[in-house]
Amino acid sequence: MSFFDAMILGIVQGLTEFLPISSSGHLVILENLLNIRTDTGVLFDVLLHFGTLFAICLVFKKDLFRMLVETIHIFQDLTANLKIYISNKMHNAQVTPYRKILHNNYRTMVVMILVSTIPTGIIGYLMRGLVDTWSSSLLVAGLGLLITAVLLFVVDNWQLGNKLPKHITVPQALAIGICQGIGVIPGISRSGITITAGLLCGFRRSFAVRYSFLVSIPAILGAMILECGKLKSASITWSLGFHYVAGMIVAAVVGYFTIRFMLNFVKRKRFRIFSVYCFIMGIIALVCHFA
Repeated sequence: MSFFDAMILGIVQGLTEFLPISSSGHLVILENLLNIRTDTGVLFDVLLHFGTLFAICLVFKKDLFRMLVETIHIFQDLTANLKIYISNKMHNAQVTPYRKILHNNYRTMVVMILVSTIPTGIIGYLMRGLVDTWSSSLLVAGLGLLITAVLLFVVDNWQLGNKLPKHITVPQALAIGICQGIGVIPGISRSGITITAGLLCGFRRSFAVRYSFLVSIPAILGAMILECGKLKSASITWSLGFHYVAGMIVAAVVGYFTIRFMLNFVKRKRFRIFSVYCFIMGIIALVCHFA
């Protein structure tokens, strides 16, 4: 892999991971058209994921810190409620009231993101073999991009909702998690399908995008762990290592500005432009496959 190849893939990863246009689909198309091959298996993919994960954490650092604090408080309240339960049982009466667990938006977000992560993890694990097989298929990437185009077109004409974090329900969180799991298929945009699911659940547009980015954190971590399990010992030269790290940094920087762009874009614009773009890229992928 050349320095130019690493830069191109880093830019594409940073852009397409957070725009609803499928990072995996674009990487499949580019790697086939430019004949790009990494020399160390999935190591470069792991580094690209790390770059985009860093970008999310940087943009949402205040939210993540608050969510971490509330997670600690949740465990404290659960422990206190257990003690209250034991005490009430010993006195054979409910003497002390229980503490309310989900009493603010951040606590609700923490729990619902965990709920969403369960089906995502199960689907991602069960489909890992198929995804490996499809990871270089222009046919799958093309069909996935066309599906993404249809989803974005449908949701763009959907009646806008106004639900906020406090309105999320467990079935809605599970539905978004299932959609995110399906997003491992090349061509189907993870952010596109989760934003679509959020909007169909009646979420406010800005919140649907925000939830899509936050729920991606455990998903990206899970993908990194699975990819790390495939790592094999490989001789990496200083030059190749520099190319890999440069690609990771580019993915992080581009990803950071892409997230910022999406958070502002969703307030003013609709998703139709992404639907048209995915349709065009899907057709290009299919034409390249059958050519």
